Formats: sequence, structure tokens, C-alpha cells
Amino acid sequence: MKISPVILVAIITLGTLFSSKQKIKSGSQYYNKQTTSINKPANIIIIFMDDMGYGDPECYGGGPYHTPHINQLAAEGMRFTNFYDAQAVCSASRSALLTGCYPTRIGISGALDHNSKIALNPEEETIAELLKTKGYKTAIIGKWHLGNKQPYLPLQNGFDEFFGLPYSNDMWPVYYDGTPWTDTTSYRSTYPPLPLYEGNQVVKTLKTLDDQAQLTTAYTERAVKYIHQNKNNPFFLYLAHSMVHVPIAASSKFKGKSGAGLFGDVMEEVDWSVGEVMKALKTNGIAENTLVIFSSDNGPWLTFGNHAGSSGGLREGKGTAWDGGLKVPFIVNWPGKIPKGTICNNLTTTMDMLPTIVDICKAKLPTKKIDGVNVIDLFLAKKDANPRDEFVYYYDRNSLKAIRKGNWKLAFPCVSQTYDKPGAIGHDGFPGKYGSDSVRLALYNLATDVGEERDVKDQHPEIVKQLTALADIYRKEIGDGLTKQVGTEVRPAAKFN
Repeated sequence: MKISPVILVAIITLGTLFSSKQKIKSGSQYYNKQTTSINKPANIIIIFMDDMGYGDPECYGGGPYHTPHINQLAAEGMRFTNFYDAQAVCSASRSALLTGCYPTRIGISGALDHNSKIALNPEEETIAELLKTKGYKTAIIGKWHLGNKQPYLPLQNGFDEFFGLPYSNDMWPVYYDGTPWTDTTSYRSTYPPLPLYEGNQVVKTLKTLDDQAQLTTAYTERAVKYIHQNKNNPFFLYLAHSMVHVPIAASSKFKGKSGAGLFGDVMEEVDWSVGEVMKALKTNGIAENTLVIFSSDNGPWLTFGNHAGSSGGLREGKGTAWDGGLKVPFIVNWPGKIPKGTICNNLTTTMDMLPTIVDICKAKLPTKKIDGVNVIDLFLAKKDANPRDEFVYYYDRNSLKAIRKGNWKLAFPCVSQTYDKPGAIGHDGFPGKYGSDSVRLALYNLATDVGEERDVKDQHPEIVKQLTALADIYRKEIGDGLTKQVGTEVRPAAKFN
């Protein structure tokens, strides 16, 4: 049978259209053949800020300073409005990001300093370790904060390179005005000068605020160099900035330039850093093969007043189980894969990054149980995707202070740090004095009450009952200091003398 030329053209055209929409299975998810290279693994960059609040980037309502590069990252990618850290404090939050676990499951809490006797257990598998099994180069530039000596430094946890600080930039013997700490009765007098590491070795010590003012530039230059060196290799770069954690400091390129005080200067400098990273990807022709993730380890440390950021109208900040402490900016950018200028309102967490990244990179999940879920369907704006529907708010050592399911949040009776007391807010780098609140059982609808101000438990007793029963499941599995329960599925942190 002869086929007319018109029909033949139509058949070829339809075949081309269908083949261009073919889906390829990668792990448990699907990617479009038009935009994903089968043979070239995606690069992964996580830019993790320190103490940046939900309301700090301009695209989340921040200002009057400007963050054009972070804005562009969002405009060309996806901005999340319900992204949570696992805890509102440094070490715990970072352990969750790298292992996909609630910190209490793996024995990490608080902020580890040079005297800490625990560290991330080497038996836990980090994103870096998992990606190395697929041939990835791995580097951390910036703050580690999960163990300050061997064998608990980054090079013993899957990273090929480490350039940065072992813990927070305020853990040094320097007063809030930049002068040496002379009060020997204070624990701060026991700190050594701030050590800057290259690999496993200290290569410099930071002793002044001027020293700290060079950190953002030093981290950025090292990150750009790393991208240039690895443009032909699949790589995982974890750029963990020390800013905007106090003491904040800006280089001479930015100090006094924002018109919005020192905090504004620092915000504009870290925004510049984001721009330099993105420029390096484009210069090397690898932007379209690189997933860039931008977020923060917890909310703003509000006691430092004008040297702290903004929670964007959320309740409280760092060091609490209110949303101002855990809900943070989160932006993902991956040209050709993540739809431009999109907003995702679904619940997501730092723990979800590990299973999502290992799926993208075709690596295996950890052998031990994790708490993260794969959220690639959200990144790809897949219709009706909702991989996570619940989240538990831990703070202190392992106190279960609240639980969220859908838009409902139930807060349990406890004592909470608060910034809503006279004298709690300081000024110009000097902290205020924390207050404390006795929290009562309360139910909030976060869809209509983002500030957690209106308790509606009396109107919804069935929701209270449901969330209480769900919380009991978590208490049994990973423990709860408030009810004196030890979890049946917890693992110890590493311990040393």
C-alpha cells in the first residue's frame, strides 16, 4: 500500500513529537529526555547560610538592602514557602541536612564547640559519602560544626576538600565590640583563636573582626576556583557561609555601601557571593547541568537586634520551636528542569535533601533508617505531588515541643526561650537577655495564622486528638525529653575525650 507524502510527513512529525516527550525513569522518579542528560551526572551545589531568617532575602520581603542575585536565583527557579530546618540551632540542623535524619535520631543537639565531647558518628552516611560512590568530587567550603577534631572532620565524612571553620564564628575569645575577652570568669575566655582549616590542618587563626570580614570573600573565591577545577567532573559543593551569624562583618568592598547598616552590608555581600557562584557555572558552561540549592540553617538570632535578621512575621526566631526558628528561605535552581519563577507551598525539610539528591545522582540511600523523603516531584512541579505531610519540632536536647500535619500545628506544654520580653533585644552587636515563656497546649492553623497567635484547640478537639496520637508515635521511635521517653530507634553520636 502506498502512503501519500502528506500522510508520511504527518506520521514523522507525530513520531518526533512523541519521542521528544519520552520519559526516562531515574531511581523512583521521571525526568524529561529533552532536558536531562543520561550520560552526564548533575552537579550539586548547596549554599547554606548561617542564621538567615525567612524574611531576609529581598524576594522573601527583606530590605531595604538589595539581594538581586538571590532574587534572580528564585526568578529562574523555584521558591519554597514552607521549608523547615530540623532544629533551630546550628549543629543539629547541619546534621539533618547531611544525613537526612532528625538530629535526635542520631544523638546530635545544640551547637558543638571546641569543648564538646560528641560529634557526628562516622557510621552515619552523609550526602558526600553517598555521592562519592558514584564518582563525585566533594568539597565543603565554610562552616562544618559537626566535630572539631579528627576523625570527625569533613575529610573523614566523605569530603575530598575542606576549607573553613570547624564551628561557629562567635566561638572565640573576643568581646562583642571586637576587643579581646578579658573576663576570666566567662566561658568565652576558654576559647582559642578561631581556627581556619585547610583539610585536617589549621592554616590560620582569626583574631579580629577585620579577619572575619574576609571570610565571605575567601569562601567565595575558593568556591569559584573549585567550580573551574571540576567543570569536567561531577561534583558536590557544600558552601556553608559563616554569615549572617554574629559577629557580622563585611569586607571593604561592601562595608557602609548598602545604606541599611552593617546587616544590610553583610546581606549584599553574601548576595554577591551567590552571583559569583552562578557566574562561574555559566562561564564554564555547566549551569544547565547543576542543581543549586539555597537555604539557611535556622532562623534569625533576634537577641542581637539590628545585627540580626528578620523572621518575616513568623513567631520568635532561632533557639525556639516556633516557626520563626525553623522556617527559612529555600530556593532551588536547575535550568531546563525546574520551572522558572515558580512557587512551592508544600511542606519540605532539610532532611528531604539527601534522598532527593541521591535519586538525582543515581546513588543509593543510606543503609540505616532516615527521616527524609524524596521531593523531586516538587522540584519538577509535578501535579498533586505532596511527598511530606507531617513534621515534628524538637528543641533543647530532644524535647518534642510541637507537631505539624498539613496546615495544623499543635504546640505541647513546655518552657520556651522568647525574645518577646523587655530587654531581650540588643543593639549594635551586643545581645539582649533572653526571656522564657510557659507554653500551654495550643493548636494553630498555619494556613490562616502564620504568626501562631490564635489558639483554636477548643474549636477542633478532633485535630488535637489526632496530632497527639501521631506525636506519641514519634516519641516512641525517637524519644522525647519532655515526657522522659527514650526512643526505640535512635543511634548514638560519636563520643570522645
